[in-house]
Amino acid sequence: MQPKGLAEGVGAPVLRKEDGRFLRGRGRYVGDIAYPGMREVAFLRSPVAHGLIRSVTKPRGYEAQVFTWDDLTGVQPIRAPSALPGFRKSDQYPLAHGRVRQVGEPIAMVMAASRAEAEDIAELIELDIEELPAATDMLAHRAGPPIFDGWPDNVVLQALVDDDISDVQAPIVVRRSLRTARQHMAPMEGRGVVVRWDERLNQLEMHTSSQMVHVTKTGLAECLGLPEASVRIIAPDVGGGFGYKGILLQEEVAMGWLAQRLGGVALRWIEDRREALSGQANCREHHYDIAVHADHDGRILAIDCEAHVDSGAYSAYPFSACLEAAQIGSILPGPYIVPRFRCRTWSVATNKPPILPYRGVARTGVCYALETTLDAVARKAGISPVELRLRNLPGPEAMPYVNITKKIFDSGDYPEAMRRAAEAIDAAGFPARQAAARAEGRLIGLGFAVFCEQGAHGTSVYHGWGIPFVPGAEAAQARLTPDGGLEIRVGVQNHGQGMETTLAQVAHEMLGIPLSRIQIVHGDTAMTPYSTGTWGSRSAVMAGGAVGDACALLRERVLAIGAHLLQAEAVEYRDGAIHAGGASVTVAEIARVFHRAPQQLPPAMQTMSLEVTHGHKTERDTGTFSYAAHAVEAELDAATGQVKLLRYLIVEDGGVLLNPLVADGQVLGGTAQGIGTALYEEMPYDAAGQPLASTFVDYLLPGAGEVPDIEILHMETPSPISRFGQKGIGESGAIGPPAAIVNAINDAIAHLGREVTDIPATPERILAALA
Repeated sequence: MQPKGLAEGVGAPVLRKEDGRFLRGRGRYVGDIAYPGMREVAFLRSPVAHGLIRSVTKPRGYEAQVFTWDDLTGVQPIRAPSALPGFRKSDQYPLAHGRVRQVGEPIAMVMAASRAEAEDIAELIELDIEELPAATDMLAHRAGPPIFDGWPDNVVLQALVDDDISDVQAPIVVRRSLRTARQHMAPMEGRGVVVRWDERLNQLEMHTSSQMVHVTKTGLAECLGLPEASVRIIAPDVGGGFGYKGILLQEEVAMGWLAQRLGGVALRWIEDRREALSGQANCREHHYDIAVHADHDGRILAIDCEAHVDSGAYSAYPFSACLEAAQIGSILPGPYIVPRFRCRTWSVATNKPPILPYRGVARTGVCYALETTLDAVARKAGISPVELRLRNLPGPEAMPYVNITKKIFDSGDYPEAMRRAAEAIDAAGFPARQAAARAEGRLIGLGFAVFCEQGAHGTSVYHGWGIPFVPGAEAAQARLTPDGGLEIRVGVQNHGQGMETTLAQVAHEMLGIPLSRIQIVHGDTAMTPYSTGTWGSRSAVMAGGAVGDACALLRERVLAIGAHLLQAEAVEYRDGAIHAGGASVTVAEIARVFHRAPQQLPPAMQTMSLEVTHGHKTERDTGTFSYAAHAVEAELDAATGQVKLLRYLIVEDGGVLLNPLVADGQVLGGTAQGIGTALYEEMPYDAAGQPLASTFVDYLLPGAGEVPDIEILHMETPSPISRFGQKGIGESGAIGPPAAIVNAINDAIAHLGREVTDIPATPERILAALA
């Protein structure tokens, strides 16, 4: 169904419903939740990256307030295996058992009247650890010594896309060795847990800052040995997720056990920023040895790649340690026509925090590896980067296009996006601008990146990637209240995407009920249909489709009741009312009659429900493919290595936009994070596995001064497989910046024969390249 253009419906740039409470300081986060008599929790964490625990001695007089793994009777370790052949399994204990494998791993849990007191008690715990050598480099330590007993090396999984390319005869072969830095997701709100045992309901009630409450419920129930009906997970307002909130925490399991033990006493733990930076999950650490084979005209003949992903110490629940590497082998060809492709990947365990999917997941890394290498191919072929891309992108006539790894691009005009970006940034006039700048002693460069974002991919894709929690249909419930309001209940989690607005717009599109009368209910497992949560750019497509389907069914029931009340056979649903000739009855009147005056309806209608739950899957579960072309003009200071982004432009095709303002916000926020990946953000570790950036003094985030005004030009090619033609674009902005920015840097110094290969492109790395 295509949108009808209702004032508040699909495609309308309405302001976000949720912003009213946020701007007035009325949001409610985990840290705002308190219960009478609540106790605070702190954790004693490992000071070393790798070691054998000889003993943990509780301080005298505080034995009843300190808990170790030996106390957690009946609790199972967290397990997140992959179904891919050859995957090596491991256990992650809620509190360390026998050995620690990363700095910051929880060893003991302390309960007290205040967080300060709990931290003071934690300092009194006597900890005896025999320190072991730490595996800190995925290349150097891939072969061992192993950090898990019984493993021959540190390879969690090795995978191969095996297309023999030895017979490819290419006049141009460009090889690069590239590395992307380990990052921290750094949402504005960290993790937090408030938990208590509800003695009346005999149920564990946990408030947690999560983007997948139902998955957390399942994992927590498994670890604690509880039936899922005895666990309720609630996510209140969530201050950013980006993948960081998509994991079952050791702290959640340990606190869940303690809450059961204490009865009705509530517990709270709020992560501080040092905990988050030094010991919690990271992302993005990849290494690529990549070769692109091309003909004299720059047309790609083959891609050959060997890639490593640093998976950290444990396999994070629910995505496992191998999602990133598994994706590399399937998405590295990007949006291009690639006749031959070979790719071998290794997921490597190290003594660092587990790696999680971060906004863009593996796409940011593969886009960086491929797009920077393609620019080198263009230089060798003597053609412009724009022309090279135009020669290798599939055109609109090829859609749906099936690429070398069997990805099905649903719709779009990729060359047109490239042309629009080049025209808008005046690529044709740039050589003259660059020459004039060089005459003044200035170095400027122009960089591009083109990529596609597979979003809302479903069962077959994730089953193929081997993750232990495979998504199915997404469900939504539409419920008419007796006064004619509409409640929409969804299992996905809003943590900045504007879903309280966009999903209400979908409901308005179907039923005509004003947005002010539509409430989106989410973030509570007791009130919403089961869902694998918000990730993978799936919510607008999957939950949006589910809301549309549920409202369509509800609409049919409202039509039937309206026809009876009007005593008419031919009726029309328009503007939130049922019309027949000159008479009409509103949805609110229909809801009032059904709930409060059922005697006006025949018996068959009295048993009809105005509460509909329906599941939705796209017509093809391989996903929607949004895409974008990023264009950057940058200036490089050769004396300091500083980079200034002079202009940043994006041509984005997200299909039909449910709300253009919300879409722009998603792209802008992601681009800011991508700029951080390109230029600033890095989680370094020393040879002993000690984190070297445990505060925001050392871990640099881009601020307002580092993010330029970003120009966004939209193309809206409807997807043929989604309900309204929409595509997932939540991660798009974060994918392109590293490649586009580094291409601009390398363009600025190409005449010197210099090149940056590793990101972030810090001043030190740029000066090293220039030297």
